[in-house]
Amino acid sequence: MNVIRGLGDLPSDPGPSALALGTFDGLHLGHQAVVAALRSAAARVGLQAVAITFDPHPLTVIAPPGQPFLLTTIEERTDLFASMGIDTLLVVRFDAELREVTAASWLEMLSGRLQAREMVVSSNHAFGRGREGDAETLQAWAAGRGIGVTVVPPVHNGGVVISSSGIRERLRVGDVRSAAQWLGRWYAVRGSVVAGDGRGRSLGVPTANLQVSPQKIVPCPGVYAAYATVAGRTHMAAVNIGVRPTFGPGAQTVEAHLLDTDQDLYGQTVEVAFVSRIRDERRFPDVETLKAGMATDLLAVRDCLGAPGSIGTG
Repeated sequence: MNVIRGLGDLPSDPGPSALALGTFDGLHLGHQAVVAALRSAAARVGLQAVAITFDPHPLTVIAPPGQPFLLTTIEERTDLFASMGIDTLLVVRFDAELREVTAASWLEMLSGRLQAREMVVSSNHAFGRGREGDAETLQAWAAGRGIGVTVVPPVHNGGVVISSSGIRERLRVGDVRSAAQWLGRWYAVRGSVVAGDGRGRSLGVPTANLQVSPQKIVPCPGVYAAYATVAGRTHMAAVNIGVRPTFGPGAQTVEAHLLDTDQDLYGQTVEVAFVSRIRDERRFPDVETLKAGMATDLLAVRDCLGAPGSIGTG
């Protein structure tokens, strides 16, 4: 997959293309339906399949949320797009200037610079200044230009439309199973392993302290069963998110204990995919009670992950 970072880096003659428009944070099942339609449209007419995404996320410019917001960093989103078989990903910088571009100007620019012959959007996609453009706007604009338009209907789960905002809500209450059902994969965070206080090792349960992007949502505090991938190998893991209240509240951390391995992870990148929430974060009265609680947690993690299951079932 070719990655173009910025409109200024577009080649002068990119060749005719089919474009998928959106932000695609999370690349959930609804987004995946748009990508599938893009690939079909491109194959049908013999075009390049080009997806467009934004960095930073438009809402962080228009109405900064004041808390971690992203389901996927741009690096994670790029990796996911690459796995979906498109030809080119165009990463557009969203800033105050782009915010003021009208819907018509945005479409004219895309059709001209990328030689668009087909465009694909979800039925709820909005674009242009003040979100003035929508699927109907696109269809009306394209009709007189010989550009095909595919509008992809919403994807539902349990009668509810799958959305990035809905996934964020589920993660903020620790419902990683429902989030996985909407994503079509386990929700994951990745980060480099940084030095911690070494308390886990002293308790007999060494942990990798992950430095996660401050813009990335992590599930709410608690203990989770997860899969941790490092250097191409995947391990069962117990992950604690929280402030470790037994030892006095501190900054929130994401700590992963990889089962059945004692490898030194310092400085490496670890990706943690959350499968199930085991329990709330809680304060133990003393270290011995904490150790007993951790042993119970590890048994629960093994029980959850011991027999592989489908997404959302553990």
